[in-house]
Amino acid sequence: METARWCTALDRVLELVVVLDDDMARGLARRGLTTARAHLLWELRSRGPVTQRVLAAALGVTPRNVTGLVDALVDAGLVIRAAHPTDRRATLVSFTDDGAALADGLARDREEFAAALFAGMPAERLTGLLAGLDDVLERLRERGVGRGAGAYR
Repeated sequence: METARWCTALDRVLELVVVLDDDMARGLARRGLTTARAHLLWELRSRGPVTQRVLAAALGVTPRNVTGLVDALVDAGLVIRAAHPTDRRATLVSFTDDGAALADGLARDREEFAAALFAGMPAERLTGLLAGLDDVLERLRERGVGRGAGAYR
């Protein structure tokens, strides 16, 4: 009997993943972004100007891969590379004004979407949802799934 409920819960989580992934991909595409490029912008927003090595580690990708992502964002006028002030071998990636505005817009969209999803939910139910999701994430991490903290924390 419990196995059926567990499978129902898993089915709902998987449906949620598909729905949210589709919605996010469409929203990012309207802004000319891929998920990977948006993730880089999000990391840059939270960390400030950083080296590509730091971005590669944060994204969990190779330095070569992050170079391609940064190249595309430079071409789009969203980020720039500049000399590192203390390490002549390194360059810093930082926002252009357009890139900073786009990242701020993504943050506002996130807040608005969170409000649309959860504003009407009773506090105790939201607390239970968060606790349940934390449990699921911890179990996934124990199984070696994922990279730890979420992509957009």
